[in-house]
Amino acid sequence: MQTLGLDQLVQPDRVHKSVYTDQHLFDLEMEHIFESAWVYCGHESQVKNTGDYFTFDIGRQPMIMVRDKTGGINVLYNRCPHRGVELCGNQSGNTGNAFVCSYHAWTFHLDGKVRAIPLMKGYEGTKFTADDPMASMVAAERVDSYRGFVFASLKSTGPSLVDFLGEAKVAFDDMCDRSPVGEVEAVPVCHRVVQHSNWKFFMENQLDALHPSVTHQSTGVSARRVEQRLKTEKGSAPLFFHYLSTFASSFDQWDAVQTVNFPNGHGILKAYMGLRPTDPDTVEYEDILKKAYGPEKAEEYLSRSIHHVLIYPYLSVQSPLQQLRCLRPVAPNKTVSEIWHFRLKGAPEAIYQRALWYYNLVNSPATMINADDLENWTKGQLGLESKGGEWVSFHRNYGQDTEKNGVLYSNNGTSEVVMRSQFKAWANYLTPAFKAA
Repeated sequence: MQTLGLDQLVQPDRVHKSVYTDQHLFDLEMEHIFESAWVYCGHESQVKNTGDYFTFDIGRQPMIMVRDKTGGINVLYNRCPHRGVELCGNQSGNTGNAFVCSYHAWTFHLDGKVRAIPLMKGYEGTKFTADDPMASMVAAERVDSYRGFVFASLKSTGPSLVDFLGEAKVAFDDMCDRSPVGEVEAVPVCHRVVQHSNWKFFMENQLDALHPSVTHQSTGVSARRVEQRLKTEKGSAPLFFHYLSTFASSFDQWDAVQTVNFPNGHGILKAYMGLRPTDPDTVEYEDILKKAYGPEKAEEYLSRSIHHVLIYPYLSVQSPLQQLRCLRPVAPNKTVSEIWHFRLKGAPEAIYQRALWYYNLVNSPATMINADDLENWTKGQLGLESKGGEWVSFHRNYGQDTEKNGVLYSNNGTSEVVMRSQFKAWANYLTPAFKAA
């Protein structure tokens, strides 16, 4: 049991190692963060037709996202109210016009309300009746979506989804605005990776501009050498080499970018990745956007300075390349990440291929980029579980960032303001739990 107070665990420029290792703190996180905040469920295109469903976890709770007969999307606990059996054992599929329990054939409408119970006469004279709310599946307290991205909260009170997302909703705006019809659809293939580390390692890493030149040097330098050779020999190199070679950028280059850190832990790593070459595919795509939105608006959409957007505490969005990674924490030292990519509706196939290249070269389980990060996070977890020290340092550029209206702007891209901001949000989420203790 953790005995340190919240102000001892999270200090302005450092945190205690137990925030990554302690089971009690992890349980508090599940209850007061993941099972209270708005959590990403999936994209509406994953459940296109009546009866289509997708299963996932919110904190420790197994959930189902399902399309009903009215076209609406419901989020329900994946549990039969009879004997507790999960109603959907597959990750996705179509359940028809009802859920049917595989144990005793209790049947439920797609909104979770009980539809039929076999041998109902067996309940005559008991306290159980079919109109008892306990006979139906339990729904999430709140469900909402933003530009096709579906979220749910298991808590009845709290900010609206739009207020929760705040300025970080630009992640979804930027992704959808790159489609000439303003919409994206999920590609059904989802990579899943088990990280043998605490979920916070992932979130801190996404806006950590210091690590790429170290962690990914072998891949980045190798790709740059080939890229330069091809440019010398043939005049150009395929764009996918740039996806990897950019990781070999110098410390000074990464220090020149900026992070924007919002009060609720969300954040943005700026720096556009140079995805606007003048090849025919890009020219065709940009012409389509100009016809759809007008030259001025199209330029605004294409020139946004975004590399990563974080939705704290579980989502990383690379909107220029239509990538999304979602965390599902399992234990203090185990996290599952879902890695999705999306197709821009109405955009040329070549533009989708670019997103697919990035998905496979950078974000898939097979790439060296992902493997480099996973190794560091695993070693970090093992180190924090040792007796080699009590504290994790976030001192870099402490006190040197600029604050405006509660938003922290780094004056150095490698400032650890990212981690300090996230832990401030973490402490705010857990404050009620510590006050009640």
